[in-house]
This record gives sequence, structure tokens and C-alpha cells, in this order.
Amino acid sequence: MSRKRKIRRGIQSAALVVAVLAFLQRLLVPKYAVTAPEGAMVAEYYPEVKDHDVIFIGDCELYENISPMVLWEQYGINSYIRGSAQQLIWQSYYLAEETFSYETPKVVVFSVLSMKYGTPQREAYNRMTLDRMRWSPYKADAIWASMTQEEHFIEYVFPLLRYHSRWSELTWEDIRYFWKGKKITHNGYYMRLDVRPAAFIPPGKHLEDYSFSFRAWDYLERLRILCQEKGVMLVLVKAPSLYPYWYEEWDDQINAYARRYGLKYYNLLDAAEEIGLDYSKDTYDGGLHLNLYGAEKLSVYLGNLLAEDCGLLSRRGEEALEQRWAEKRKRYQEEILQQTKQYELEESKNETVE
Repeated sequence: MSRKRKIRRGIQSAALVVAVLAFLQRLLVPKYAVTAPEGAMVAEYYPEVKDHDVIFIGDCELYENISPMVLWEQYGINSYIRGSAQQLIWQSYYLAEETFSYETPKVVVFSVLSMKYGTPQREAYNRMTLDRMRWSPYKADAIWASMTQEEHFIEYVFPLLRYHSRWSELTWEDIRYFWKGKKITHNGYYMRLDVRPAAFIPPGKHLEDYSFSFRAWDYLERLRILCQEKGVMLVLVKAPSLYPYWYEEWDDQINAYARRYGLKYYNLLDAAEEIGLDYSKDTYDGGLHLNLYGAEKLSVYLGNLLAEDCGLLSRRGEEALEQRWAEKRKRYQEEILQQTKQYELEESKNETVE
């Protein structure tokens, strides 16, 4: 066999091995379509046209409570929520850095609940934020900052090393969404129409120390400086979720920080009555998160603050933007109809059983 032929066969063999490994990795990595759909949210940002007025960055207190569709319909504000489950503040910071590499919004809104965490939490939540980030220095930094003691950087580089034993957990979801994922959000908003009223909300437990950690403050300061350098207004918010408990001592610290640097801080939990929230109808999980009805009320209220306090002007009338939102509105309304029918069917079944 000639030397050239041996080289050609070697290249072909290597290419085949790489193709097989790539196929296996694609198959075994969770698809985040039906099971834990929150894991698909970060990736949905990348195909978007990146000329947003507002970028929301944070956890479920944003992506389940705020509807960008309402912000557009009511105020002409073009916004996107870069949210993920239990998004830690250092993950928010690196997502902000990554976002600024694509666009420079006028306002960044950050959910302050994640200030309660000073250390990495759980791999499952890390994965739902980090796996779908595009590779960049920002993703690498986010991984190093987020890993628990049991995690390894190489397993983020080659997810097959982490998920190689997932054969027994494969479902039809892994086949159906092998090539293309399912669209989960509406500009980052995760819609829910079902209703479960808030009942008993446990009071906050006594804490030995109510101070936020040095690490949490460090990353909030990094975020503030980053926004300042980019000429972007940073707005801090606390969502009107009844649980997890938000302590007055925490609120005082955020208020003091906002005053020190001239930032706007909105505690929307205190504004629940003014917003018009009814926790017997406007939540789908007993007060942890708002359903569509509550999220739309909150969005009307917050949109007014963004327009009046933050000086955001309506962009209604921009032809290309109007067209994009018309397409988004159609899908938004279709999902409302779909979820309404599903919820009514489930309610009918429950009444029959009773």
C-alpha cells in the first residue's frame, strides 16, 4: 500500500471516529425540549436580531414573570430575557459580557434574588445555563466560576464524557429533537396559563447572618462597572414572588447599594397591590411564579417604569421591527390558545374524577 493511500485511509478512519462520537454526543446530551425545558432558554437568544432596548438577565423571577410581548404592545419597547433556572450572579455577569459582544442595549435589568447565593449550587442547574451557551471566553469563565467540586471543565468541553452513561434514560424526546430543538420561550418569557392559588406561604427562617457574600457583591459590582463602561443603565428588580422569602435585611442592602451608585431599584413585591396582582388567580404554582395573567399585569406596570423613569422611547412604527413582532405575536397567541384548551381539558378531567 502506498504512503499516500495509508494517509488517506488514516484520515478517513479519524473522520469516521469523530463523526460517530459527534453523533453519540448529540444523541446523549439532554434536549431540554419537554423535560427541563428551561435548559433550552439560553440558546434561543442567538438567532434573534440583536437590537434590543432592554435585556433582562437573571433567574425564573424574570423569565416566568415578565412578558416582552406586553412591553412591545403597550410601550413599543423591544426586549429580551436572557434567563435560566437558578441563574447565579456570576453566570448573569458572564451572560451580560457575552450579550455586549453582540449588542448594546439601553437598559439591563438584573434580578437581585440570586444575591442570596455565594457559592456554586448544583450541577443540574449549572448545565441548564452553561451547556447551551456558545463557546467563547465568556462561557469558559462562567464554567470555571460555576463548577461544583464534583464537576470537571473537560466535561463541558466534551459533554459526551458527562452523558456517556445516559443510554437508559433516552426517550422519544431525544430522537424527535435530535436535529432541531423545540422553541420554548417568547423572547425569553416562559408562558404558563394554569392556575394554582397561593395558600400557605412559610415565613422566613431566622438566619445567623443576613449579609450577602463577598462573591455576590463582587459580581454585582463587576456588572455595575461593565454597564457603566458600556453606557448602559443598570436596573435592579425584585419580582413579586411570595417565595423564596425575601428578607427586609436583604432589601435594605440592595437599597443602600442602589442609592450609593445612583441605580434604580424596584421591589415589585412591595408593589403587588398597585400592580393589581391577585395571588388566588395570577400564579400557577402557589405564589412562586406568576402565570400569564399575572405576568402581563406586571409587565404593564414595569413597562411604565422603564418608559417614564428610564426614558425608553417607543419604537412602534419601525417597519422591520413591527414585522418581527407581528410574527412573534402570532406564535404568542397560538400558544395561549393551545394552553387554554389543554388547561380546560385537564380541569374537566379533574371535575369528572371528583
